[in-house]
Amino acid sequence: MNYRHAFHAGNFADVHKHVVLVRIIERLCEKPTPFRVIDTHAGAGLYSLRAPEAERTGEWREGIGRLLEHRFAQDSDRLLAPYRDAVARFNPAGRLAVYPGSPLLCRALLRPQDRLIACELEPTAAAALARNLGRHRRAKAIAIDGWTALRAYIPPPERRGLVLVDPPYEQPDEFTRIADRLARAHRKWPTGIFLGWYPIKDRAGPELVASRLAEAGVPKILRSELSIASSAPERLQGSGLVIVNPPWRLADDLATVLPAIAAALGRGDGRSARLDWIRGEG
Repeated sequence: MNYRHAFHAGNFADVHKHVVLVRIIERLCEKPTPFRVIDTHAGAGLYSLRAPEAERTGEWREGIGRLLEHRFAQDSDRLLAPYRDAVARFNPAGRLAVYPGSPLLCRALLRPQDRLIACELEPTAAAALARNLGRHRRAKAIAIDGWTALRAYIPPPERRGLVLVDPPYEQPDEFTRIADRLARAHRKWPTGIFLGWYPIKDRAGPELVASRLAEAGVPKILRSELSIASSAPERLQGSGLVIVNPPWRLADDLATVLPAIAAALGRGDGRSARLDWIRGEG
């Protein structure tokens, strides 16, 4: 993939990834002890939906735009509320103008005792990330390669927290790399939560991630996948996540909300949601 996120911000894959991210943080906040979030490939942090890139693809209209317009059943609506509310904070006029990426969503949900490290190497995105995070004692932007950060910053001093790994998939070996690096990171921090994102174009890459993590002996791995049938067939049609050490009841949350998201964002027979255990509690 040749990936520039400004074209894709707020699309169905962002919705999928960020709903799960927010549910994990909500679960972490249930205990009073502090935690740390490490975002290894953080991007610019905030994206204009009126910019030429977003206007050109319009992907956000089939993602966050459609989600905010949809009326969900009560259980799904409750689970989605923290994510919707966080997006709304960045759009106080009541109409979508910008979309917050993972570092700004995380920052919006942190408590005074929690911390965020957001990492980005590409110079333009790194500078934008530093501006968008601003001077905030709970959040820090660092210009560093995400894979290097995955080695350098774990385990964190808090001993509790989440690592989000969301590479751009511009290299042919990225599926192998994310599986191997997640397994290595888990060995360094066996109690940490790790959330890894991957695109779905066919089954080869996603199944490679699952098999390599399982073969590495990672004991608890939950898989979440969302597929749609877009009005533009050339666009990405599927989004996947592997969740190592998912927090208590996250699987129950996702079993409720994922089919609802698929129904809201997908089209016809091409829409589907998958939730299963690669290893562990299934």
